[in-house]
Order: sequence, then C-alpha cells, then structure tokens
Amino acid sequence: MPEGHTLHRLAGELTAVFGGDRVRVGSPQGRFEESAARLDGSRLVDADAWGKQLFVRFESDRFVHVHLGLYGTFVVHDDLSGLPDGEVPEPVGQGRLRLVRPATPSRAPAYADLRGATRCALVTAAERDAVLARIGPDPLRDDADPERAWARISRSSAPIGTLLMDQSVLAGVGNVYRAEVLFRHRIHPLRPGRALRRTQWRAIWDDLVVLMREGVRTGRIDTVRTEHTPEAMGRPPRVDDHGGEVYVYRRTGQACHVCGAKVRTQVLGGRNLFWCARCQPTPRTTASRSRAGR
Repeated sequence: MPEGHTLHRLAGELTAVFGGDRVRVGSPQGRFEESAARLDGSRLVDADAWGKQLFVRFESDRFVHVHLGLYGTFVVHDDLSGLPDGEVPEPVGQGRLRLVRPATPSRAPAYADLRGATRCALVTAAERDAVLARIGPDPLRDDADPERAWARISRSSAPIGTLLMDQSVLAGVGNVYRAEVLFRHRIHPLRPGRALRRTQWRAIWDDLVVLMREGVRTGRIDTVRTEHTPEAMGRPPRVDDHGGEVYVYRRTGQACHVCGAKVRTQVLGGRNLFWCARCQPTPRTTASRSRAGR
C-alpha cells in the first residue's frame, strides 16, 4: 500500500498539472459515472493529502476522495510528445476516473487515470472534514500536532509497531517507515506504547518528518544514514521493487548494516515486522510475558 509520502507527492503533481483549469472528468469503467458527469467541465482547484487520504478539490467546494488501498494507482501524464499528434489516448482497461486538461493554443493536453482504488467518491466539505476527524496527525503536514498521537500512544498497551500503523493514531506511516524509524531509534516493535518516553516519541516524530519529506522529494524511501550507504560500506545497492536503501525492511535473514546480526521478521496484525534483535533489544515487559508463557 502506498505510504503517505506517495500521496503528498501525487497531490502536488495533480495541483501542478491541473490546478486552476477546467477539466474533462470521466469514468471509463462506469463506477464513478454519475459523479463524473456532475464534475465534467468544472474547474479543478487543487489536490491535498492527509496521510493516505487524497482529496481533489473542485470549484463549489466539491471533493473527490481517493484512497488507493493496496492496488490503486493514479498516474498523471503531462508529456504526450511521444504519442501520435500529441493527443490524449483512448482509455484502456478498468479506469475508475479520468481527468483531462484539454489542449489550448499555448499548451498541450494532459490527463490522469485512477485505477484499482479502494475508494473514489464525490464528497462535500463536511464529509471530508468527517474523514479527517477520524485520522491522526500527519508528519508531512505543517499543521500536524504530534501531541495528539502521543496522547494515544502513552496510554496504550498495544505494541508501538501496531500503533505506528494505526491511521487513527498517526496518518501516513506504512510498513516501510514503521520498520525503519523504529530501527533508527533502537526500539523493538513489540514494546508497548505506554513504555515509551515522551522524548523517544518526539525523536521518532521528528525523524519521520525528515524521512517522509525526503520521500516526497525523491519519490522513494531511503532511510540509511550516510555511513551506511552502499558507497560508504562498499556493498552492492539494494535491489527491490520498493526501491531505496533501508536497514531492516524486507531484509529477513540478511546481515544488519550496523551490527552484522541477522534481521528478523514476525507477523503482527497481518503485516510483517522487521527488526534487528541486537540493535533493537526485546523490551523487558515482552520478555517477561514470553517466559511466563513457557
């Protein structure tokens, strides 16, 4: 599932390409056809993201709410120079939503296709606000308040590895950022939230702000420090369809870049955890429960 930096990057792209223009709106597969007809020819104002939620704003305070889910894609095409006559091609496959910026005498056309999303719905401002009220602070937003997340984390007996992925606690963090930020701060993913210190939480938050902003800038997730890059360590670069240099994510059984111990994995809440047992020692509360259960 795309993490928050992907949605913020997409929001910026949609705003840059379509913002301020009247656009054609269609639904090739038909599932969004009625709402598309209501928006067709309207001015697209901008797009914005809160965590993994994307809202494309049209005039008269109408919003297309998009959640990509596991398989959704929203691809913007603003360079049609390689296509015959630079024309927008006919839709192919099961497109839920298509946006088209018509050509003008001074500008080529552009288009964007949304496919496979979990949600694509036309909503009002009030409905958008109701969605936002249910999610936690987003490290990529300047108006985010990390104390809202701390209030939940500091009272919870749930593992911090679970809490970081709970979008009602913290918006935008997915499995990669979860694994990597906990490694960077030497925190075991099964440590209960209430066992964290406030200073640890703020260090995690501040680190997420930096890492995720870099993700928006580059379009990939890189979390290793300068001394652990392939160039610094003389190791081959990571080869993975997620891209980016990481410490533990999807590196099960491989040597930790810091201490050399093998990276471990465990399923928690249907998702794989990744950690280094030496760099992220088991919390005493978890170890005690494990011994008691033997």
